[in-house]
Amino acid sequence: MISRRDAAQRLDISLEMATRHGIPSKLSEREFAELDANPPAWLAQSRANRTGKRPVWVQLTCDVCGFTESARPKKWWPDFTYLTCDFHVPTDLPDPLPSLSRREVDGIGSRFIGIVDERPT
Repeated sequence: MISRRDAAQRLDISLEMATRHGIPSKLSEREFAELDANPPAWLAQSRANRTGKRPVWVQLTCDVCGFTESARPKKWWPDFTYLTCDFHVPTDLPDPLPSLSRREVDGIGSRFIGIVDERPT
């Protein structure tokens, strides 16, 4: 059995869309395969509208310990130099280059901090 969240990730649709269109909270691999192979009109339309500019799901991976999770990317996320779990210390990462300054972005996924090394303004 797979969860609705896993099905949404594998179908590359949002969890909200999966819920709105009646994907059950649990479905078998056979049910999922049937849905994927013979998509209903709403799923076929969603796939046809996909431009590829922004992914529906991204895989976040800690650069220190390797922990991963899938999350919906946010428009406000900058390009991260590193991602780290919120309990790691800054010294677990390499120092920024001398010409760059470092800032932290909290609230990435369920437990990540985004690290951005950038030129000072």
